[in-house]
Amino acid sequence: MAHAQQPTIPTVGFLSTASAGSIAPFVEGFRRGLGAAGFVEGRNVAVEYRWANNQHDRLPTLAAELVAQRVAVIVTGGATAAALAAKAATSTIPIVFAIGADPVKLGLVDSMSRPSGNVSGATFLANDLVAKQLQLLQGLLPPGSVIGVLVNPNNPNTAFDTEKTRAAAASLRLQVQLVNVAAERDIDAAFDNLARARSAALLVLPDTLFIDLRERLAEIAAARKLPAIYSNRLYVADGGV
Repeated sequence: MAHAQQPTIPTVGFLSTASAGSIAPFVEGFRRGLGAAGFVEGRNVAVEYRWANNQHDRLPTLAAELVAQRVAVIVTGGATAAALAAKAATSTIPIVFAIGADPVKLGLVDSMSRPSGNVSGATFLANDLVAKQLQLLQGLLPPGSVIGVLVNPNNPNTAFDTEKTRAAAASLRLQVQLVNVAAERDIDAAFDNLARARSAALLVLPDTLFIDLRERLAEIAAARKLPAIYSNRLYVADGGV
């Protein structure tokens, strides 16, 4: 009888656009954060992981699975698409996001100070660093150089990122060549397009697909002698320079 009366431990739903291996350091940070709050996975909290493996069309189904399991909260790991899918799936289960873009512009929350609804989280505004990243690359290159920019057209941030990139380039009087990469099979063609445009450097915009492919991106950029700048340190740790 005593055993039957033990409370059920809460379950956290973890929804990610990426694959499990690609963002392992972020997941470890998530677990450390739980630990700092007194929660240890498998002891007093359970975590249900759902990975879309960069197939955005899978996110609604994965989010619906977590809602059906009645998780206590849904955490979306590092991608706007996952946060939007979670918000579309439930208006009652709390959702916590961590993204690089502006959550107000994307419609995730009403305002930074008062999110309202069931969605809240943190933004590290990586997508707003494009102007500074272009400026840093400009300082490395001769005048008139072209900077290549990798963009994932499936990312909900793409329209904002493209607009910011073009505006920043215009203010710096830079030429940029935007190239779409929607899947791994597009990489070689993308770098060939950059070569034809005589790109002298590379900017990789924030995206979980690119994080998944970071080792290959770093390898090709190095082989083609393209100085590159990325959205986070994982690229550099795996050889990106």
